[in-house]
Amino acid sequence: MAEHTTAAYGPGGDRLDDSAVEDRLTRIDDLLGRVEEAPGPMAQAAVEAVGALTEVYGEGLARILDLADEALVARFAEDQLLGHLMVLHDIHPDPVERRAERAVDGLRTIVRESGGEIELTGIDDGVARVRLDVKGCGSTTAVLETAVREALLAAAPELSGVERVRDPERDAAFVPLDTLTLRPAEPQGSP
Repeated sequence: MAEHTTAAYGPGGDRLDDSAVEDRLTRIDDLLGRVEEAPGPMAQAAVEAVGALTEVYGEGLARILDLADEALVARFAEDQLLGHLMVLHDIHPDPVERRAERAVDGLRTIVRESGGEIELTGIDDGVARVRLDVKGCGSTTAVLETAVREALLAAAPELSGVERVRDPERDAAFVPLDTLTLRPAEPQGSP
């Protein structure tokens, strides 16, 4: 078994950046999926062991939060990995609405650079509803919709979805292209 020292995690030690953490999380999901599909009691025991280990780590994180002051807890919540772990263990200090609003606020500049506006209109039954008004081509809108969805689900992974709310006033102003084409003139002098 590999030996771990606290020095590896102290100043100057080897640390995982967000990209490396994301790679590890993806690998863990893959491995757990493979273990869950394996037949037999050993696979079930492995899944139970991971579940119990996760619970213990969650309890440890909760105890750290209990001992930390409000400012430190806020700093922990801003960290991508720690924030995700707090959500996973249902101990995040901010409600889902606040985290979703922060994600939308973080996208506002990008959306405005594309000539648009964005607003979180609410969260109903685990689905974030977002008004996204964008000027420009459909591909710009599609890219922004994807960015909004990814940002909201990263900030609040307990959401089951993100739905775009259409602005009825803007949709009413839309004129279909086929109504702008010239129609052939009726022949004059026809009987």
